[in-house]
Amino acid sequence: MQNVRLSLKYPLSKEQNELSNQIIANFKSGIDTLVYAVCGSGKTEISYGVIAYAMSLGLKVGFALPRRDVVIELFFRLKEAFPEQKVVAVYGGHVSTLEADCVILTTHQLYRYPHYFDLLVMDEIDAFPFKGSDLLLDMFRQALKGHCLMMSATPSKEVVKEYRSPGHMMLTLHTRFHKHPIPVPSIVTLPGRLQKLWLISKLRKYKKEGKPVFVFVPSVSLSESLFRIVCFGVSGGNYVSSKREGREKIIQNFKDGKYPFLITTAVLERGVTIKNLQVIVFHADNRIYDAAALIQIAGRAGRKMDAPKGEVTFVGSKTSEAMDAAIREIEYCNTFLQSVLRKDKT
Repeated sequence: MQNVRLSLKYPLSKEQNELSNQIIANFKSGIDTLVYAVCGSGKTEISYGVIAYAMSLGLKVGFALPRRDVVIELFFRLKEAFPEQKVVAVYGGHVSTLEADCVILTTHQLYRYPHYFDLLVMDEIDAFPFKGSDLLLDMFRQALKGHCLMMSATPSKEVVKEYRSPGHMMLTLHTRFHKHPIPVPSIVTLPGRLQKLWLISKLRKYKKEGKPVFVFVPSVSLSESLFRIVCFGVSGGNYVSSKREGREKIIQNFKDGKYPFLITTAVLERGVTIKNLQVIVFHADNRIYDAAALIQIAGRAGRKMDAPKGEVTFVGSKTSEAMDAAIREIEYCNTFLQSVLRKDKT
């Protein structure tokens, strides 16, 4: 058994530590685990304990995610968390090194690892393109030699049912690590043209206050057309989508404070943490946004320990069932925080 040094910027909370220990115990007992935890609860950090344990035994460890951008982001986080271990990222166009102490990869790359991983962590199991893909699910199962840790803020009913069956365990965490509530979205309903005027006015306000903003839109074409309109009223922003060349550089520039806002498609729905971020979902009543997607997007706000608050606004022509459902779920999760805080006082 080798020593694996884990370096964390912040210690785990009591709740995070309890889940981490239970995951390790489950892995030792051959039990697959689902962590059902809210956005910003620190799911990734909760997984570090079992990753460290598996690596200390010389086992093959993988961490799979559906999206390339999030794989790249996580690669740097895991290199920082495990500074003495070899960590590699494997995704389309980046496959020169395939083996390491911990392999972080897109789910599409799992075909390279038949019956390979003793521990396979899978985050964002509810995300496109993994969600609803029998092919990717089969690839995941084929790559798994040992046991898995699945993680999601919005697991499907089918997944929850599976992890309540024998040989499985579902663990829940409905509070964020910094013990502040998830920002509850507000709803703005306006006719189409007035939505754009409202957006320009809101972005001007945030820019004046020095608050960075994500504006989520439901399509690539709208990201481009809306940016062309908005930039006449608010200067200095940019837009990204899966089709936008150089988007990694644009995103990094935004993180560095070079843009006051980004208009974005779902490419920034997950895996990105930015201090003091405000979130607007434009055309939130579009059918592409189900409650799970809206919850994930809302979860981009208030994630930092030193900036735990933020505004989230759903903008549309009407209030959809998904918008209402997302708000109800966030309010439900926030009730758990109140009970935890009451227990901490006693």
